[in-house]
Amino acid sequence: MDVIAGNEMMAVPAGRVTLSDRRTQRSWAVELAPYELAVFPITQGRYARVTGRRPSNAQGDQVPVEGVSWLDAIRFCNALSRREGLAPAYRLHAGADGVDGVEWDASADGYRLPTEAEWEHACRAGTTGARYGRLDDIAWHRGNSHERIHEVGGKQPNAWGLYDMLGNVWEWCWDLYDADVYGAYRVLRGGGWFDEHWSCRASVRRRSHPTFRIDDVGFRIARSTGG
Repeated sequence: MDVIAGNEMMAVPAGRVTLSDRRTQRSWAVELAPYELAVFPITQGRYARVTGRRPSNAQGDQVPVEGVSWLDAIRFCNALSRREGLAPAYRLHAGADGVDGVEWDASADGYRLPTEAEWEHACRAGTTGARYGRLDDIAWHRGNSHERIHEVGGKQPNAWGLYDMLGNVWEWCWDLYDADVYGAYRVLRGGGWFDEHWSCRASVRRRSHPTFRIDDVGFRIARSTGG
């Protein structure tokens, strides 16, 4: 399928999702208002147009941007918001370290990272299993990626029209992973091109420090709709 990733945002309906953590054996339910989520992960081409930078190892305008930190993603959201005349969702204070230095203005209409609950709700798209389809049909993972990143949109979308929710690159979320144990570390979701099949599931959680840049980690953007 030939898909050109641009500014597409998909309306995601309100709902309820139950998150779980395998390490702590904890589960918790989250009620969600409607929101918008990008159809594709942010591509290298789009990242370059907004920031003037190409940080990724692999090259190609339609390949997901990777090698970007959580803070890089936060700054991209604000830059894109300003570019489109929207109110930036984040306030960054001098010396921002990824926790105390960034505040989310929930009333802003600009772009932002999805919360972990928003990400999983959108990934599942009404399904309840480990994945929203057959793994090889929906995701680039270690078993079929030839150990490299791929252009977005090359696999089947989920029922809500969202591509690459599993596989290709892990995606940054807004949330802290576990502040008591891991401090500033933020949540990653979705699995990547180098991951085994068990990491490419809707419920899998991973973590990384908000300043780290990793070659299988990217992001997609969300917007609040006031629903």
